Amino acid sequence: MLVGIDWGGTKIEGVALSPEGRELLRIRRDTPRQDYRGCIGVIVDLVARLESETGMTGHIGIGIPGSLEPLSRLGKGASSTWLLGKPVEADLRQALQRPIRVENDADCLAASEAVDGAGANFNVVFAVILGSGAGAGIAVGGRAHHGANNSAGEWGHNPLPFSTPAETPGAPCYCGKHGCLETWISGRSFEADYARHADVPLKSREIVEKMRNGDHLATLVWRRYVDRAARGLSVVVNTLDPDIFVMGGGMSNIDELYVDLPESIARYTFSPVFSTPIRKALHGDSSGVRGAAWLWRDASTASRCV
Repeated sequence: MLVGIDWGGTKIEGVALSPEGRELLRIRRDTPRQDYRGCIGVIVDLVARLESETGMTGHIGIGIPGSLEPLSRLGKGASSTWLLGKPVEADLRQALQRPIRVENDADCLAASEAVDGAGANFNVVFAVILGSGAGAGIAVGGRAHHGANNSAGEWGHNPLPFSTPAETPGAPCYCGKHGCLETWISGRSFEADYARHADVPLKSREIVEKMRNGDHLATLVWRRYVDRAARGLSVVVNTLDPDIFVMGGGMSNIDELYVDLPESIARYTFSPVFSTPIRKALHGDSSGVRGAAWLWRDASTASRCV
């Protein structure tokens, strides 16, 4: 069977798939934040449970937040900062005692959705994750595209386009810069923007519910969030012009995003025409874990076999 692990910032999920993609078992655990070794322990436990409960041994693919630096193979670009500079691949291989394939979680999402999800039958898929952080992956012809520096799709660490004086220089980002898109359009940033103007901080779903009930502040914060996301995606249209945007992460579950975002993007693109479909990931927040499992379906979709 194929085993996929999605190492996320808030949850770590494991799935067992048949080689044809039929789900056999899925398990998830909360991520032990700031605990690198604890996360590896959770992954080992999930693999053991998947294999014990299915009675089969699996080929293991792992999607990680961030990516691996192509020369040193150390973790880089992770909003889960406890991975930065760590020998993630080597430590996972040692802990699991078998060959593994490791890939960026957004690339796993892109490949999964390009094969049999919302991006099926589209050649160039730009898959966006709007969750605890903000990132993206690119799939071309159903395969993840990485680039020479293993940095393709690191969209969240570009500056916010068309920034206003009030948005400059922006909040500090864990990457060392200021004003990265991730600091403006992640789910946490949405909550922080609301909290700056409200007496009581709320979770994203609570802010959205207030917006739906006509609350003025929640509506303003939502419109500002959509406008910033649109500015970021307009630059993707101007440079890559993908055939489809596929949205993942917690913020992708907000239905209004698919109504409000296209018109907002069109205001910022160079072309007077914007007709790119924007769709929610068909496999939801489990698309990444499916993509991780599928790293073993075709060796050319994997970043490395160790």
